[in-house]
Amino acid sequence: MSLISSILSNNCPFKMTKPAPVEHVAIIGAGLSGLTLALALHKHSIPCTIYEARPAPLNIGGAIMLSPNALRVLDLLGVYARIRDEGYAFDKLYFRSPADQPVDEYAFGGEEEYGYRGMRIYRHVLIRELSAMVAEAGIPVYYGRKFVRVLSETETGVAWEFEDGDTASAACLVGADGIHSRVRGYLYPGLEPKFTNAIGVTAAVPTKQLQLPVSDGYNLPVTIMNKQQGAFVIAPQQRDGSEVLIGRQKRAPELDQEGWSRLLGDKDWCIDFLRQGASDFPEIVQRAVSEISPEKINLWPFYVVPKLDAWSSTRGRVVILGDAAHAIPPSAGQGINQAFEDVCTYALVVAKCDRDSVGEALKIWQRGRQERVDRVLALNSQIDRRRMPKPAGQEDAEDDGRPFELGWLYKVDFDEMVNGWLQKDAA
Repeated sequence: MSLISSILSNNCPFKMTKPAPVEHVAIIGAGLSGLTLALALHKHSIPCTIYEARPAPLNIGGAIMLSPNALRVLDLLGVYARIRDEGYAFDKLYFRSPADQPVDEYAFGGEEEYGYRGMRIYRHVLIRELSAMVAEAGIPVYYGRKFVRVLSETETGVAWEFEDGDTASAACLVGADGIHSRVRGYLYPGLEPKFTNAIGVTAAVPTKQLQLPVSDGYNLPVTIMNKQQGAFVIAPQQRDGSEVLIGRQKRAPELDQEGWSRLLGDKDWCIDFLRQGASDFPEIVQRAVSEISPEKINLWPFYVVPKLDAWSSTRGRVVILGDAAHAIPPSAGQGINQAFEDVCTYALVVAKCDRDSVGEALKIWQRGRQERVDRVLALNSQIDRRRMPKPAGQEDAEDDGRPFELGWLYKVDFDEMVNGWLQKDAA
């Protein structure tokens, strides 16, 4: 019988004894996942330290969309109350035809049904509040500390090296360092993220530029679909909705880092792409692209990580999560939301297991998380069939038309879910 099974078993002589906790967790990356993980571990009285390669907190970045599953995590940690009035609240994403007629909608929140409205909030605002809460909790954060490699791993801990040659050690090391994770290189040497052959080009423009029709209650955020030109997205941001993100996706070959930087630097190309085929869209799109500030342009190449057999080392002392483990395309808006689920459930599993059973516990954690990630990827595929241009020869093909069922995604009790994973293993 496994140690976790023994702890959970009714016949276990230790069932009334609190498991010996993990002594210390080191987190690589002070982005959204790393900062939130630190707060989640702190909530369970597990000491942790954050190491970040950048010299200071990231204070740039566009807006992100937070759905009820992620907002529930932030609420449990006390973050939601601090950001609630800083973002744009909404309940649904709307889809419209090339003739600008409503054709579909997709729930992204709803206080009555899911407990929270969806939120669109600037990344730097969330980073600011998370950083402040980490500081208030007394959690150490060291900037300018670039992780290079794991030096050694034992049954009780892990040691690693920084770029300047300094070394450090902890009971566990968590890579919350994004799609191009260096920590992942320890688990999968040579593995590189896979480019999806799609990029997103976005800009921010004043909402008043859209000249929204008032009489028929034009709903935002909206995706206006076009079989030839692809989809055009308009999504409000800022607390009062006074600004909107506009954006399109484009199929493209992969470039190296220098190539992506050069393309992003070509603001004229980005603006031209946003305007390309605008006459095939409704007038609202034509107005949206009529005035675009080069300073408000962003370009995002979409990468994914191949499905990984393990998110942790055999001994469980090194683990990856978020984009490092399962970068998710943006179709369902679940990239950062699933990272927050990783963070919350990882902290719960580590808090519930004995420090000597971390490796076994993380295998259970990954199985449970992978099931949800797979369902999100299936949801992504369903949405993509409605948003992206059809491949040559399939222009008249329609998606299967199934409705979006989202209760499983948004109405989740994380503690109950984790207990279910552990109990299932014990059985």
